[in-house]
Amino acid sequence: MPRFGTVTDALPPFALAEPVFPLRALAIATSRAPLGGVREVLMATLVAARLSAAAHGPAALPPALRAERATAARHWLGALTLPAGVRAALTQLLDASVPGEPAVLAAALRNVTEVTAAHLDRKARSELDRLARTIAS
Repeated sequence: MPRFGTVTDALPPFALAEPVFPLRALAIATSRAPLGGVREVLMATLVAARLSAAAHGPAALPPALRAERATAARHWLGALTLPAGVRAALTQLLDASVPGEPAVLAAALRNVTEVTAAHLDRKARSELDRLARTIAS
């Protein structure tokens, strides 16, 4: 018989809940991508998708803060070497994240998913699709 018996999975009452990162598979795909164009596309997609996630739901950021972050992200995108179609789709998503209109935001996110599909693995694409469905509903 084991010395300590069984250990429960319950957290003590003073423990904090473990934070959940909403785009884990996309972050992992970004970290595993080789340096260069593919990693830049995935990193830009991650940034834009996080901004779109912050524009929806009960924990949505205020519009002024979303506008500030979108402006900074647009400036950062200018320093990256991205294909024209990807840059246009990401810029559209950043612009849609400011007002946070669910239908427009979900459509822009779906467009980014389509344009970057060649660089996404199955799990990352599934996360982006799930985020778009969540925003649209």
